[in-house]
Amino acid sequence: MPNLYELAKPKFIPALEPDFSPAALADRAFLNMAKEAGAVPLVLALERGNGAITRFDTLCLPESHPQFALSLEYAERVVKFLLWARGGWRVIVGGPKPVGEHIRAAYSNGGARAFDFDFMGGVYEKPFTVEVTTPENVPLALESTMSLGGHLDGCRIGFDLGASDRKVSAVVNGEAVFTEEVVWDPRNATDPQYHFDELMAAFGSAAKHLPRIDAIGGSAAGVYIGNRPRVASLYRGVPKELFDTKTVNLFFDLQKAMGGIPFEVVNDGEVTALAGAMSLEDKPILGLAFGSSLAGGYVTPKGEITTWLNELAFVPIDYHPSAAACEWSGDLGVGALYFSQQAVFKLAPKAGIEIDPNLGLAEKLLVAQKLLKEGHQGARQVWESIGTYLGYALAQFSNYYEMKHVLILGRVTSGIGGDIILSKAKEVLSAEFPELSHISVTLPDEKTRRVGQAVAAASLPALR
Repeated sequence: MPNLYELAKPKFIPALEPDFSPAALADRAFLNMAKEAGAVPLVLALERGNGAITRFDTLCLPESHPQFALSLEYAERVVKFLLWARGGWRVIVGGPKPVGEHIRAAYSNGGARAFDFDFMGGVYEKPFTVEVTTPENVPLALESTMSLGGHLDGCRIGFDLGASDRKVSAVVNGEAVFTEEVVWDPRNATDPQYHFDELMAAFGSAAKHLPRIDAIGGSAAGVYIGNRPRVASLYRGVPKELFDTKTVNLFFDLQKAMGGIPFEVVNDGEVTALAGAMSLEDKPILGLAFGSSLAGGYVTPKGEITTWLNELAFVPIDYHPSAAACEWSGDLGVGALYFSQQAVFKLAPKAGIEIDPNLGLAEKLLVAQKLLKEGHQGARQVWESIGTYLGYALAQFSNYYEMKHVLILGRVTSGIGGDIILSKAKEVLSAEFPELSHISVTLPDEKTRRVGQAVAAASLPALR
């Protein structure tokens, strides 16, 4: 009996990862198989904060089919994608009972997806549950969006927090008059005061270039609800007790220290999408930031951001059982390992590139980028591989997001690397998924790639 990844083979094979098995092709092949076999409905719903519900209608094989087990694998991967793209503390599975029971067992304390079980429960502060029912009993969608950003009036500070560096901008009426990038190491900081002091230092640098400060807006890796960090790799070194008592109030404490001015912080992917919508003056748009991890954000056709998680660092990209494991979640083949500095470092040894392990993340990336600029063939294969991944991933993302534009930015796209990624992704999309020719995949200019998020973040708060 074949596994899901064996149902389809890509036309474009990354030179440095010949076993790459894109989810987009496997899912498409499975659904075609199901339709030919007399498919039955599989309806999934996820409830997140404030009663918002995402609903996803798909298909699976009938229980009588000799390869019905593929339905279990397919459903688990779709639930995984939905959890990290949309978020949720409750999953409702409407379909064959074995499918629902498989999801319940996997997403449980001690199950294969125990990380996701714990994470989602922590984000939404509710016990994570899986309910099994019939398709007709699955609730309808009840989505929620919010208008945020695009405010360019006044004197503002914008910041962007990544795992390897923090950026800050001083912005006057939509124009950046000062930008600064500082290398830092937040993930190994055990005292929440470290994050507070670093941000106050950043604000101080920006304030020197402003006559006054009217508002502060920020983007940061992780999950933020109501300006409160819920879970984020930036604070992994902070003990849970200190996180729950100090870190959750970090941005409220910063706002107080800055005189109580309007202050907003959201996930860095959301600001990526917002930056794209502002620069392109069009939507809907999916923003992808290739930094120390992968950040995703989405602006709807109405120009609003959603209450979805959009944590695409954890969505499944590669179904091959030999795919690399995420060092945090333990799952295989997830986004962060294909569209971030982690992807570069994963591929570098296969390309004959040795990088000093004692260097910081930003310095390690610069080593590989310098070789790329110098014409190193192995380095070029690294970025071509990432571009191949992206072409297939965008086809997969199109099943979950309505997209007219995709904007990619972040340190990994700096220099000629971004052009290589873009060229390869477009080649894959054109050959494998011609029906997606309407999607425009673009890079911002070099300056926007590196500090654009901090500038867009400054536009988040409305002035009182």
